[in-house]
Amino acid sequence: MNLFNVYPLYDITPVKALDCTITDNNGVEYLDLYGGHGVISIGHTQPDYVSKLKNQLDNLGFYSNAIQNPLQVELAEKLGKLSGLEDYELFLCSSGAEANENALKLASFHNGKSRVIAFHNSFHGRTSAAVAVTDNKKIVAPINAQQVVTFLPLNAIELVEAELEKGDVSSVIIEGIQGVGGLDEGTTEFFQALEKACEKHGAVLILDEVQSGYGRSGKFFAYQHHNIKADIISVAKGMGNGFPVGAILISPEFEASFGLLGTTFGGSHLSCAAGIAVLDVMEKLKLQDNVNEVSAYFFEQIKQVPQIIKVKGRGLMLGVEFDFEIGALRKKLIVEKHIFTGSANNKNLLRILPSLTVKKSDIDTFIVALKESLAELGH
Repeated sequence: MNLFNVYPLYDITPVKALDCTITDNNGVEYLDLYGGHGVISIGHTQPDYVSKLKNQLDNLGFYSNAIQNPLQVELAEKLGKLSGLEDYELFLCSSGAEANENALKLASFHNGKSRVIAFHNSFHGRTSAAVAVTDNKKIVAPINAQQVVTFLPLNAIELVEAELEKGDVSSVIIEGIQGVGGLDEGTTEFFQALEKACEKHGAVLILDEVQSGYGRSGKFFAYQHHNIKADIISVAKGMGNGFPVGAILISPEFEASFGLLGTTFGGSHLSCAAGIAVLDVMEKLKLQDNVNEVSAYFFEQIKQVPQIIKVKGRGLMLGVEFDFEIGALRKKLIVEKHIFTGSANNKNLLRILPSLTVKKSDIDTFIVALKESLAELGH
């Protein structure tokens, strides 16, 4: 049997990794500034994390949600404390797509409506609202047999209000900072107006923090930069540092009932151990402080590169934009300079999503390699 060929692959085979360094099967070391789409939050094979998972696996890795699992309670308590959302409740699943599916379902159950509003260039998982094309028109696409998503331009609050006034909108889903779409984000004025409009019309405000959450933006969740309240927050990626973990954080206005939501792998003993280890390491190493310190350093040092027309994002969810497509530049950085970066739907944008443990010296290495690569490519 062959693999189903849906991903272009570089001819690199990683065999081990530590913190922000990946080593391939030829012994070549790479600086990882992408972390598998922002999944690696506390560094590859972080010792405390590895120890926690090994100890748990020696005892019990998985059993169904039909039994008591104190690790779920511990994870919920730690997450509430670090995020500042101790009055929220936690539903565990196994991926960002599953988290968003459950968020959309819960919203629909809550108010009996089905239509969803999302925004151009958003991405909420392969099984729910997919990537929207960018233009100035309203786009309507199916989520599943019961729900339809209407895509609107980001920051166009008047268009959102016009849709909400029709009375059939169950929820509005928005990324704290757009990931795949290119690191655009709503303004504070837009987020605050959106919160008020949802409350007025009885729509559920869902914050997709799958990529922008877990300290990556400089706050625990990116939406917290705008001083608003979310009804439901979806998380995944950095939550497990490479172990598949997802969840939704649910505000107190929602009432739980048996059978309302479901998952097969969510909340297993091993996944909870991974989630707890991530939070413990974040707290122990004060990684939120490191995010803000290294981010400020990045924004200062990147000024050395005049070819960049814009730096986007917050914290360690960053993008540098050029006036040319970055495919060749990204390839040169990986193959010749041995630095992993990412791309986006915006073909001119190079994405930077390192572990929250990244050092200023790693940023220096990147800046030097970026300047050399641009010169070698004739830019």
